[in-house]
Amino acid sequence: MDELIKNLVEAYGPSGFEDNIRRIINDEIASFADEISIDSMGNLIALKKGDGSGLSVMVAAHMDEIGIMTTHITENGFLRFTNIGGVRPQTLMGSRIQFSDGTTGVIYTEKMDSWNGLHGQDKHYIDVGATSKELCPVGVGWAASFVRPFADIGGRYISKSMDDRIGCAVGVESLRRISEVGTTPHDIFFVFSVQEEVGTRGAQTAANALKVDVGIALDVTLTGDTPEAETMAVDLGAGPAIKVKDSGMISHAGLVRQMRSRAEERNIPYQMEVLERGSTDARSIQIAGAGCAAGCISIPCRYVHTQSEMVDANDVENTVQLLVEILSNPITL
Repeated sequence: MDELIKNLVEAYGPSGFEDNIRRIINDEIASFADEISIDSMGNLIALKKGDGSGLSVMVAAHMDEIGIMTTHITENGFLRFTNIGGVRPQTLMGSRIQFSDGTTGVIYTEKMDSWNGLHGQDKHYIDVGATSKELCPVGVGWAASFVRPFADIGGRYISKSMDDRIGCAVGVESLRRISEVGTTPHDIFFVFSVQEEVGTRGAQTAANALKVDVGIALDVTLTGDTPEAETMAVDLGAGPAIKVKDSGMISHAGLVRQMRSRAEERNIPYQMEVLERGSTDARSIQIAGAGCAAGCISIPCRYVHTQSEMVDANDVENTVQLLVEILSNPITL
């Protein structure tokens, strides 16, 4: 899966500007899905038909990533900007960014009284090499993503946008394996959703349209295994995390039991996740339409919402195995 992951995480695709990453994923899944469509929000929806004996299931992984958008150009060609999603000031200075046309820039900060301090986002600017406003190659309202290449350091993968391109990679690989097996009880809608980072908007519209029985989000979660980390019972390399609760939803108890049972039957390592801050597409899926049984399988990730998010290769593979096992067998809630 390394080449797939590299292609996904390095691609451009901030929230609201997912055209490029959607094309990449569409090419990856074209030969595995029975039907592929794109809805009015821009969600990529791939249907794998079941044998008619099971439930309808929506599996959601969001394509978008955090980024920035230009708001103003100074007379000497520097750019002011706002955030797209959860961008933190401490991750900005010195970061390299790229616009959809390939224009590259570097983010820096205004003079500080002390280098031990930290300016807010409003005191940062982008330098694209322009010498004046008239010669600036970038306009107001242009979106950019951060630039950071994929790296494999001993089975630990590092890159920008692991959140949630790693979930997309799990979705693509799971669809491939299920299509090779040839049968599933369920009609499975793999939804590669848009605008999750700005409010799980894509998943909400898709879930309202599809009206499924079961929803499963694939996303990253925090870990509690770094120095002085917030207390959390999730470690990198200890297996996929089955979400019980986050700040936006409580998972369906029957679905959580089913996930645990499938993992134990196949000796797939897993962890139980309670996330105190943050949520996923599962929140929107759960309450769409008349509601459905929803949950989330999380890939443990260090340094979330930075340009060097880290996941473990074994966790990724075990997440694929767990999802395939769930979708290949009857789901009883």
